[in-house]
Amino acid sequence: MTGPAATPVLRIRDGALAYGPRRLWSGLDLDVEPGEFIAVLGANGSGKTSLLRAVLGQQPLTEGSIEFLGRPARRGDRRIGYVPQQKLADDGTPLRARDLVALGIDGHRFGLPLPSRSRRARVDALLAEVGAEGYADAGVSSLSGGEQQRLRIGQALAGEPRLLLCDEPLLSLDLAHQRGVSELIDRQRQARQMGVLFVTHDINPVLAFVDRVLYLAGGGFRIGPPDEVLRSDVLSELYGSPVDVIRTRGRVIVVGTPDAGHDHHHDDEVE
Repeated sequence: MTGPAATPVLRIRDGALAYGPRRLWSGLDLDVEPGEFIAVLGANGSGKTSLLRAVLGQQPLTEGSIEFLGRPARRGDRRIGYVPQQKLADDGTPLRARDLVALGIDGHRFGLPLPSRSRRARVDALLAEVGAEGYADAGVSSLSGGEQQRLRIGQALAGEPRLLLCDEPLLSLDLAHQRGVSELIDRQRQARQMGVLFVTHDINPVLAFVDRVLYLAGGGFRIGPPDEVLRSDVLSELYGSPVDVIRTRGRVIVVGTPDAGHDHHHDDEVE
């Protein structure tokens, strides 16, 4: 992570988001530095995905401002990469792995892309960066969830992003693929010095890479290093009710959040 003198790739000042009378969060000040990895945690409905949508210019803030690279964030800026939740492609989808990655290069343009040697070379380079060259010509629907996520990361990297937004990218992946995808994102953010906002319900697969945690709950938030935020007293204050944070065998388990029925937990033992 770059020192504090670096210009933030993302700056949010006094940010607030509400739907009618329901406030998700307010007073949010957040700087994301080049190369910084920030995990965004919280219950369903706490505004995690809405935060990403606001940065992408798809959801206006109720109050406050968002700047990307020193200018107001705008919709369609390809220097902001986006990795969605894992969703398996339908059987028979007529798309090869390399075609999915290529959408990140020219999928935003009208008309069919013209084949060229330089375009193919760029796709090949992206496939190699995400470790997907071995199945470059395979049909997307024949690939595992982890393999498809590697392709989506390659697609997101095509725009040479300075900021990568990840919305539950490990959801539905087995432990081996969670680890592989997490390590891939970490390697790329270090190599490219891009900031990362990583929404997740389970911090454990990325805990070794996280610089800071943004925890959203109860209309409020806490920001800081994992050891300062993921504590019983901090989360109890944030939720307004007793919450226990247990550390065991290098894992973090949060017990007692009052949001029964949602997916916010750091281990299956919660709830």
